[in-house]
Amino acid sequence: MPARSKAGIILAMPHHTPLIATLVIALVLAFLMGAAANRLRISPIVGYVLAGVLVGPFTPGYVADQALAADLAEIGVILLMFGVGLHFSLKDLLSVKAIAIPGAIAQMLVASLLGMGVAWLAGWPAGAGYVFGLALSVASTVVLTRALQERHLMQTERGRIAVGWLVVQDLAMVLALVLIPALAGVLSTGGASAPALDDILRATGITIAKVLAFVALMLVVGQRVIPEILHYVAHTGSRELFRLAVLSIALGVAYGAAQLFGISFALGAFFAGMILSESTLSQRAAEESLPFRDAFAVLFFVSVGMLFNPSVLLNNPFSLAATLIVVLVCNPVAAYLIVRLFGHPAATALTIGASLAQIGEFSFILAALGVGLKILPQQGQDLILAGAIISILVNPLYFAVITRLKAKFRLVEPAGSQATIKEEEEIPPTALRDHAVVVGFGRVGTIIGERLRREGKPFLVIEERQKIAEAARKETLEVISGNAADPRVLVAANLAAARLLFIAIPDGFEAGQVSEQARRANAKLEIIARAHSDAEVEHLQKHGANFVVMGEREIALGMLDHAFGSPKEAKPPRIMNVERF
Repeated sequence: MPARSKAGIILAMPHHTPLIATLVIALVLAFLMGAAANRLRISPIVGYVLAGVLVGPFTPGYVADQALAADLAEIGVILLMFGVGLHFSLKDLLSVKAIAIPGAIAQMLVASLLGMGVAWLAGWPAGAGYVFGLALSVASTVVLTRALQERHLMQTERGRIAVGWLVVQDLAMVLALVLIPALAGVLSTGGASAPALDDILRATGITIAKVLAFVALMLVVGQRVIPEILHYVAHTGSRELFRLAVLSIALGVAYGAAQLFGISFALGAFFAGMILSESTLSQRAAEESLPFRDAFAVLFFVSVGMLFNPSVLLNNPFSLAATLIVVLVCNPVAAYLIVRLFGHPAATALTIGASLAQIGEFSFILAALGVGLKILPQQGQDLILAGAIISILVNPLYFAVITRLKAKFRLVEPAGSQATIKEEEEIPPTALRDHAVVVGFGRVGTIIGERLRREGKPFLVIEERQKIAEAARKETLEVISGNAADPRVLVAANLAAARLLFIAIPDGFEAGQVSEQARRANAKLEIIARAHSDAEVEHLQKHGANFVVMGEREIALGMLDHAFGSPKEAKPPRIMNVERF
């Protein structure tokens, strides 16, 4: 066909397709609602779900294509589970195993039984009660970790217990996502014509055998092949190929697990992430895949909102109230009592209880699975969605209340107990003066830190990534964990008395925020930042940076110096001119 004809066909093609319309409207509306939620200091997840409600079939106006949204949501589930696997830490779990494992199992059992009671009162079959109760027993990974990070509790004992508790819940959910499809025939009968026991055991045994075969393959082959692929791609120097490799591993393993072993996409993606987490490139893989994970996770939450019928708030007020009581009252109370029974102080028990007073993404996945397998009625999914939205809205109030309770009743860790740990809601300020502050301790930050330490200059590190922060502490460096754009972090770094600020993070937008706040804190502070473009250089200088190093320009100058020589070779690199102390 002549090229002209091809061009004519392309021009004649419709620009408005269901896929494009669904993607564009879902993402734009999610952005608007998420931004509004963030402005109101509410989790953006609420905004994403409400965006789905607005484009769903139960509200007036535009209705997005639900089939396409469901397919996009499946990719979101895969990438969410891949992220869970990437951040899975067996070491963190084992450090608090004495409380996290039995505590999480006991709390999930209590919540599941109460959820089954609500389902029984609603007249649902037993199978629906199992799924509904399980969905009410598991907290949101996103909401919990964000709440702990905002309050700087991740590295405290109670923070580690909460994270370990969450890991146990995640593993239980992964197991449930594997077993529920295998037992769908049993659960959907409601006990009216249940299969024989040997049929149930056979179905369960076959499923477990498939899972074990997949796990064995991942441990024997995947543990060698996946890191090797990533290392090979990393050595090509192509960032685009590396991102594509990470995305291909996540989706490819998930698809292969479903096609070859008959298990869920979610489990395949989880193990892909878990295997990858052992690689030295895991941190980079997490960073490079984050934009894709975030985008498709948003689409997942939007698709969940599309399934929500707001009329449940009016038509089933008693069932909704019972659901909220399980999530907002019974879950935190059960967690509080369990933690206290294990001998931990009230401050720790209150934090764990508040952390678990919400449900989220795993509840959504389980509800969608239950409806798809005709185990859970649509009303059950509506109640779960309503419970999640309301509990995520209310959850910050729990932390505000326990902060006041701790102050009023002076709830602290008793001296001499195993639970004793120094932890404050506010970040303890550094005692350093006339010091340097290094923001970001990655490839650039570590080089700066090595030179500062070699010169004997006092400095501290601000690092948001927990693994890197812990590694820096092991090197006896003073580290403040948190985002440097958080005013509390910068106050703790004592910028008012500092001499130098090295902003070594690659994000120009965030670096601009740090620079602007630092300049307000100390007008004489020497601020040195990095950039990747002329626009970033201008942005950083506009926001207070004294000197900005653009990587590409410095590379070019270094190459020219090597080729033609330079009278300035004996001088230290400009970014490392620590003689200013």
